Amino acid sequence: MTLNSELELIDALDGSGLFVMKCGGSTLAALPDSFFEDLRDLQEEGIQPVIVHGGGPAISGNLAKLGIESSFVNGLRVTTEEVLDVVEMTLAGSINKAIVRRIQGSGGLALGLSGIDGNLIIAKPVANSAEVGLVGEVTEVKAEIITGIVGMGYIPVIAPIGVDAAGQRYNINADTAAGAVASYVESPKMIVVTDVPGIMSTVEGEKIVLPSVTVQEIEALIESGEIYGGMIPKVRAAIDCIQGSVSEVIIVDGKEPRVLSRVLQGEAIGTRIIRS
Repeated sequence: MTLNSELELIDALDGSGLFVMKCGGSTLAALPDSFFEDLRDLQEEGIQPVIVHGGGPAISGNLAKLGIESSFVNGLRVTTEEVLDVVEMTLAGSINKAIVRRIQGSGGLALGLSGIDGNLIIAKPVANSAEVGLVGEVTEVKAEIITGIVGMGYIPVIAPIGVDAAGQRYNINADTAAGAVASYVESPKMIVVTDVPGIMSTVEGEKIVLPSVTVQEIEALIESGEIYGGMIPKVRAAIDCIQGSVSEVIIVDGKEPRVLSRVLQGEAIGTRIIRS
């Protein structure tokens, strides 16, 4: 990459050189080595990734192995202290460190942490906590911790667990946490890495990827049945990320070659979700 193209990338990020990426733990595990090499190359070029990851399937698997029942209310996992122990073990433990290992295996530098470390993510109970238990909503993100890690030359890899002033832990939806992190570090865009090429629609009898949609158009596509099944939670989660300074979210397939670099250079790949 030339100096001019590097500068164009930084300009595309409003001069900050920093962007937030959200990815599910199972999606990251399935990504090719080239994805992590792209992350390494971006870091070496002065473009600073910040990763917020989930891990729902792995949490469910570990709960099942331990014989702990788990249920959901409106997409949120009902979280008791017993469930939260497994959530923390899985997210801040095995998944977080697996991502760090893969980045470092590609030659990059990464530092894994959860929202509990340094009180990075301050949270409070969600409004329907009587139904879902210890699920939290973000009230503050200590952006200086993230920028400090970036300044030391590491990619922050953040597990979405929050904490309050009393030390109570909270399970936080990864998309909500990613949106809050992006807002507090003033990242204008966020990339959601998935296993699909974007939001699909039928045009003249053929399924195509929509290059750009608004939040209102997404609701209409769900209503019409164009967006259905497992894609509905993906797009609703992406909408949750549009908050504060985050004006657009780009859904991309992580298996696309050099997908992060291409998106940041402005290539029309995946689907951009914008406020309006």
